[in-house]
Amino acid sequence: MKHVMITSGAKGIGRAVTERLLKEGWFVSVLQRNPIDWTHERLHMVEAELTDRQTLLQGYELAVERFGEPDALILNAGPYIFERKSMVELSDEEWDEVMTGNLSASFWLMRRAIPAMRSKQFGRIITYGFPESANAPGWLHRSVFAAAKSGLVSLTKSVALEEAPYGITVNMVNPGNIVGSQKEMRIEDAESDDQTPVGRHGTGEDIARMITFLLSEDSDMITGAVIDVTGGVNVVHQYRK
Repeated sequence: MKHVMITSGAKGIGRAVTERLLKEGWFVSVLQRNPIDWTHERLHMVEAELTDRQTLLQGYELAVERFGEPDALILNAGPYIFERKSMVELSDEEWDEVMTGNLSASFWLMRRAIPAMRSKQFGRIITYGFPESANAPGWLHRSVFAAAKSGLVSLTKSVALEEAPYGITVNMVNPGNIVGSQKEMRIEDAESDDQTPVGRHGTGEDIARMITFLLSEDSDMITGAVIDVTGGVNVVHQYRK
């Protein structure tokens, strides 16, 4: 039995990933702030608050009781402030929510998952960033999110080095400009886009395909990687600079 635990895997890109992994035969535990009515024999929906360590880890233990210690951990959730704000306009609460949900929660869940993965000599951990996050770029009016994800890049690479001897890989996936209904869309339904070199906009299925490969045994040589899944948009932008 292969068990993967994913945060916020019931909607958006997370749902596309969950659906793909269920088709691939994984047992999937979804840690979700607001669980939805989604029934599948290999799916366990668990209520968990990402920004509260105690309730998050309580949800983790409920998932372990159901399907056992996870073989893979996907840190799909990432609190985000949609209103564009300069750094000085951010409240303490906004800063804490974004930093905790993106960075501290990743630390708490990795720390809990890794000992069992070490004992199996196998584990897969996936974090999420944004295009070019590996370079710690500035992001106008998105300072807290950029800071949290840049920190997560370093955490991802550091843990990848520490856990490589134990058969555990740790990688980051950076979705491109996948918005609205595109997040749960299949590739075959994607519309053309002349601003994207591959000729179409991205979909949740694009991210799900990448993650499915990174969870496989065949990906064992890939760790500490930060992978942009953008259809080449970020490459174009680099060239135009």
